[in-house]
Amino acid sequence: MAKIFRDLKGNKGCAKWRYPVDKKFIKIKDVLEKLYAKYNQHRFIPPDPLQFVYRYSNRADREIAGLLAALLAYGRVQQIEKDLTSLFGQMGKSPREFVMSFDTNKRKRLEPFRHRFNIGDDISDLLEILKIALGKYGSIEKIFVQGYNQADKNIIPALSMFCDSLLGIYAKNHSGKAAKGLNYLLSRPQAGSACKRLNLFLRWMVRDDQVDAGLWKSIDKAKLIVPVDVHMGRLCRILGFYSRKTVSLSTALEITDGFSKIEPSDPVKYDFSLSRIGIVENCTGRRRDECENCELFGFCFGLEKN
Repeated sequence: MAKIFRDLKGNKGCAKWRYPVDKKFIKIKDVLEKLYAKYNQHRFIPPDPLQFVYRYSNRADREIAGLLAALLAYGRVQQIEKDLTSLFGQMGKSPREFVMSFDTNKRKRLEPFRHRFNIGDDISDLLEILKIALGKYGSIEKIFVQGYNQADKNIIPALSMFCDSLLGIYAKNHSGKAAKGLNYLLSRPQAGSACKRLNLFLRWMVRDDQVDAGLWKSIDKAKLIVPVDVHMGRLCRILGFYSRKTVSLSTALEITDGFSKIEPSDPVKYDFSLSRIGIVENCTGRRRDECENCELFGFCFGLEKN
């Protein structure tokens, strides 16, 4: 007899449903929807680096601002905000125009820039690559879709090709030599990286709601991978989405698979809301008096029964 499956709305099915009923997922979906309604609002974006996307009205400027903001979204939130403010201040009113007119003078202007593991030359290398790629394809979306296949299970193959194509431009113009800082900015899935920053950029570009910009219309949001930062990693481990001790690409895929069981068409839907618990509510994963007021309290401390 065929095993009966359901989606989280209770609809019955067989082969078309990819997972059986799981009471825990049904319960947590209700809580996640409440968190989404509470935190997934434009006013909660600062100090998230996504705020820099909305400083521009032009689509092309937003794309470039989004890529730079996401790639530098590592380290302390305050430092990220400070360094991005400095970088975009140097780029003027239009990041797109700055990139397309990039030259040695602009490289010198960016030389003093520093953000943890990256220096001004790393940013300049990236902008030189983008100038060439944008000159050929016109937009970052069109660069990305060169490697996108709707038949792929997720966005990883396209993300790999995106990084390879940009790094390939650099290698072609630098005798095949790899730039350490540029490789860090464009961390590739092939190396096992969770690609948190690039997956964050894709979330901003593909999803469309009160938070995410939704500039790209050619990518299915069901293919996206959860960008696993410190806050998401901690919460997802506590909530039982994974049990590994380290965060890798395999971890991100496992977490995404869990969220796909909750929201198959939009597995990264709850990313922003859950990360606000760490950023806005200062959650550290350790029990505090404030925890009892959190929607996830019962799940975090084993009070919810399957």
